[in-house]
Amino acid sequence: MPPATATTPAPPTAGATDRPGATGAPGRAVQVTWAVATIALVAVGTVRAAGWLFALCLVAAAVTGTLAVTGGRSPLGMLVAATLPPAATVRALSWAVRGLRDTRPAGAGIGVGRILKSLAISAGLLTLFGLLFSSADAVFADLLTGLLPDISPDGVVGWLLRLALIGGGLLGAAYLVSRPPDLEGLRPGPARPAHRLEWTLPLVLLDTLFAAFVLVQLTVFFGGAGHVLRTAGLTYAEYARGGFWQLLAVTALTLLVIAVAARRAPKTTRADRLLVRALLGTLAALSLVVVASALYRMQVYADAYGATRLRLFVTTVELWLGLLFVLVGVAVVRLRAAWLPRLVVGTAVLALLGLALVNPDRLIAERNVDRYLETGRLDVSYLSGLSADAVPALTRLPEPMRVCALGQIAAELPRDGLWGTNLGRERARRDLAAIPTTTGVTDCPGTRRW
Repeated sequence: MPPATATTPAPPTAGATDRPGATGAPGRAVQVTWAVATIALVAVGTVRAAGWLFALCLVAAAVTGTLAVTGGRSPLGMLVAATLPPAATVRALSWAVRGLRDTRPAGAGIGVGRILKSLAISAGLLTLFGLLFSSADAVFADLLTGLLPDISPDGVVGWLLRLALIGGGLLGAAYLVSRPPDLEGLRPGPARPAHRLEWTLPLVLLDTLFAAFVLVQLTVFFGGAGHVLRTAGLTYAEYARGGFWQLLAVTALTLLVIAVAARRAPKTTRADRLLVRALLGTLAALSLVVVASALYRMQVYADAYGATRLRLFVTTVELWLGLLFVLVGVAVVRLRAAWLPRLVVGTAVLALLGLALVNPDRLIAERNVDRYLETGRLDVSYLSGLSADAVPALTRLPEPMRVCALGQIAAELPRDGLWGTNLGRERARRDLAAIPTTTGVTDCPGTRRW
């Protein structure tokens, strides 16, 4: 009787499990989530008129779009994915040139060169017949004018720049799709555990320093800003502006310290795990008070001098960092953080979308208008530099403040065609049409901010 032989399992189908996270239901769900986030970030440009907000959303969309294509999930893989868009665009140039030179025999598929040739012929035919139809019917000519881009010198330069950016982005995306990198293979090796004293003593001293700072901040919270200003002899500007940025740096550095300590600290015994939870959990909890202190300083400053884009943005960043410390605390308690990198990027995207949802320029205008109605102080020159999103709030101002604030916005409000439709600018046009924005006012009152 022949000996029994072990059955060798069939090898997996090529491409089925080549890249963890890039295939399979869980990986696909993550990639679809990043794709939805990318679409939402790009769609902000059709809802909000604030160009600075849309620029931030485009930067974030480049990262989430890359993650949607590559499927990176590890910390190092996601970090590399954030740097891939410009690198992929550069590498895609030679790839596209090779595609243009591809001469395939009949029936072997369509090369890139043939596709571009077909597009050029189509553009020529549409231009020729479009001009003929436009000269034959005025209504059709008006419709076609709204569809075509501006052909003035400035408009041509602008459209060429847009085409270069969009084309480069699409070319880089096509390159990544055809040659997806293995980001899941970018995992750091296991770290050598440090001796207990090497990481325990620094963290104990750091926790003590944080605790001393937190005790001082509790004095601020219960005694009020006035108590601190009288004690230290500072002004509102010196108190808030002089400490906020330092606290922001402390917050970011603390996250780095926790990440390094969590990686190097030994966790083999129960005592080691308990010590990690105690020291890092205490640091995360105390850091939340530091975040609250930074937010309080910014609130004091905004109440005294008004709201601005920078102040609103850094407040949003601090709130996001506070959420990160909560997530870090959960990871420390569980001693597992494989899910944390994705939540870091995901919460950042949600914070940016939340900022777009609250309509930042309008919120800033509303805060400053309310402050003017209460105190009579207003920086008209700053408000006139906001986007069209601020128009509904600025219409609440009395004359001549309203004309001074809305005059520049109305003068710079662009005419949107089909390709530049924006809900914020459309609403601003309706509001501006109902009120006069050009009068004989030449000297607008107001005060300047730093």
